[in-house]
Amino acid sequence: MTIQQDLQQQVQSAAASRTPLAIRGGNSKAFYGRTTSGDTLSLDGHQGIIDYTPSELVISVRAGTPLSELEATLAEEGQMLPFEPPHYGETATIGGSIASGLSGPRRPYTGAVRDFVLGINCINGKGEYLRLGGQVMKNVAGYDLSRTLTGSLGTLAVLLDAHLKVLPRPQLETTLVQHCTAATAVELFNQWAGQPLPLSGACHMDDTLHVRLSGMAEGVQAAASTIGGDSLDNAAQFWDQLREQQLPFFSGETPLWRLSVPAATPPLALDSATLLDWGGAQRWLKTGLPADVIRTSVAAVGGHATLFRGGDRDSAVFQPLLPAMLALHQRLKHTLDPAGIFNPGRMYPEL
Repeated sequence: MTIQQDLQQQVQSAAASRTPLAIRGGNSKAFYGRTTSGDTLSLDGHQGIIDYTPSELVISVRAGTPLSELEATLAEEGQMLPFEPPHYGETATIGGSIASGLSGPRRPYTGAVRDFVLGINCINGKGEYLRLGGQVMKNVAGYDLSRTLTGSLGTLAVLLDAHLKVLPRPQLETTLVQHCTAATAVELFNQWAGQPLPLSGACHMDDTLHVRLSGMAEGVQAAASTIGGDSLDNAAQFWDQLREQQLPFFSGETPLWRLSVPAATPPLALDSATLLDWGGAQRWLKTGLPADVIRTSVAAVGGHATLFRGGDRDSAVFQPLLPAMLALHQRLKHTLDPAGIFNPGRMYPEL
């Protein structure tokens, strides 16, 4: 019996008895989402690169493949995962990256995880094997379920294999720093975003603005002259630590909130430590303020807030859905996982 067949059999058995399954890869992102329980369905043994064609910028890989192994293989060919996924641990897998839908500092400039998912092979809640999307860049008729599964935290299907688009690594990268307030940083981020600059990272922390430029040497050097500031030594380490939440800002036990707001939004009137990322569109907030206070403030500017780490994991971790949107989610969940066995409650208690 193959690993795939064994997983299908486990799912079919769980569906018949309506036994919840907790889908696990490397478990590096177990902290993310609401508390869930169930029998463990492990993807640990389902790993390896299925096919890789560097000239076509596409790769097919099994979900349990360590993220570090995949990135090392791409680096040998001068290529990378454009969405710069956070690991949050040495055991991180590509399946977990897709299931969580989390992207690193490059996200607003190169795209999100779902933008590079060409197709997915998975097992639904009936134990059926499904092929969604394709293995190369092409138009696919019908609903794009492969991207729908991205960021669903394993609540819809068991991800087996992923077909991804990759990009060449930039010829040159440089990071510039300058001191300014958060309000000034937001203004500068949006000013630069409207210009043809090779931006690949923009954050503000502790009154210091960091801007990363990536691309061809001539273009990066010209952009650096436009932006100004001092060159940062060990810049790669800084962006790695930002992506992995290893900077001093992220230390401590205070609940960490992830705010998604329009990039031009001025600093919010929340008296808490804040780090701006994604050119101001993603903001990390360390605070013990009540959830309704945070979400009311963020909703007023057209954004939403997620209790990313710490705090009450049995609460509404993700922004509560409007009734119509919740009904849509429930129909999708029932279609793919009719017995409701996959990571129940991980995103919302109603799912």
